[in-house]
Formats: sequence, C-alpha cells, structure tokens
Amino acid sequence: MPFDDPPGVSVTFRVRQAIARAGRNLMETTQRTEQQTSAERRRRELLEAADRVVLRDGPGASMNAIAAEAGITKPILYRHFGDKGGLYAALAKRHTDALLASLRAALDAPAERRQRVESTLDTYLAAIEASPQVYRFLMHPSESVAESSAPGEQGFYVGKHSAPLLRRMGEELAEVIEERVDLGPGGQQLARVWGHGIVGMMHAAGDWWLGERPCSRDELVRSLADLLWGRLAAAGDKVGGPGF
Repeated sequence: MPFDDPPGVSVTFRVRQAIARAGRNLMETTQRTEQQTSAERRRRELLEAADRVVLRDGPGASMNAIAAEAGITKPILYRHFGDKGGLYAALAKRHTDALLASLRAALDAPAERRQRVESTLDTYLAAIEASPQVYRFLMHPSESVAESSAPGEQGFYVGKHSAPLLRRMGEELAEVIEERVDLGPGGQQLARVWGHGIVGMMHAAGDWWLGERPCSRDELVRSLADLLWGRLAAAGDKVGGPGF
C-alpha cells in the first residue's frame, strides 16, 4: 500500500521544478541573446574593417586584405559571411540603406518640387563623389576582378550583385512617386517606369561624370533636372498623399 505524500509536499516539489525549469529557460535565453548580440557586434566590426579597406583599395579590395585589417584569418571572415558574395551583399546593403535614407530625406524636405528634384539628384551625386572608391567597388565588376590586390586571388564578382542594387533603388523611388504624384490611370506601372528610369539615368550620368568630370556637380544636377522636369511639372500631387 503506497504512502501518501505529506500535505503540500508534492505541490511544493512541482512548484520548485517549475521554478528551476523557468530559471534554466531564462538562462538559456539570456545566453542565446548574449551570443547573438556578440555575433552582431563582431559582424559590425568586420564590416567596418571591410569599409576601411574598400575606402583605401576600392575595387581592388580583397578578402585577404579585409581579414588582415580586421586582425583575423580569412576562414573566420568566411564563417561570418559565407563567401565573397555574402560579404559584398552585406557591404552593399549597408551603403545602400544609408543612401536611400539620404534620398528620402531630400524628398521629404519642405521645398518646392523642382528644388526637391534637384536636391535628390544632388544627394546621389554627392554620395558617390564623397566615396568614389566605395562606389567603384560596388558598381565596377571588371575593375574589382582585374585590380584585386592579392596575387592569385580573384576579386569580388560584383556584376551579379550590382544590378539588384539598382533595381532596389528603382523600386524604392517608384513607391515614392506612386505615393505622391497623381499619374492618372495606370499610375502604378508608370511610377515604376519613372522610378527605374530615373535611377538608371542617375547611375549612368553619375558614373560618366565621376570618371571624366566634364562639368561641375551643380551643372549636372540642373541639366538632369531639366530633362526630368517636363512631365513632373505637369503632374499634380496625389490626393491625400504627402506631396512631391
């Protein structure tokens, strides 16, 4: 015949078990959070090291040089980013996010439409002028492979990554245009045409200008704005939108 537990003993035991289980879960969660925070901090430090190398070497930046700048071995760099493509994608996102934030700030500035158009164009050109090595690293795949600074090491295969960057910028701009400009029937498609067309124009004109410097940045901005202005000037603001 089994003995009954003294009153309250089994309940107390179960409570203690639950507390212990909760404590273990909390400890495991804390450890995972600390590990994740540490990994994110380390990843950020590695990207900052990569930025320093790109600013110095431009398209010639190599995994060897980045690992050396970070004070680690190349296998550790691969462990964090997978491969060159992973590192390139992380750097591209870092710089594209910053550029898009600047472009949105220019578009949101309280000013007349023509002034905002010129300010947005100037923001893009100022960004690539301020960091030409970063721009060339992100957008010039042939230079990246040909100028790799490490003997025997191939450069970053930028071509398959740079086009998605431009597409992302085109979609972002298309969203802004659709949100703010009344383009009438078929406005969504037209906004995408305009968004990708404007980004393509900025990229091609900016690339040419950065390489040859045939005119001042202000002159290029005014010329590009003149090219865009006809249809933009005629379109009204979208009802209920923030205005363009």
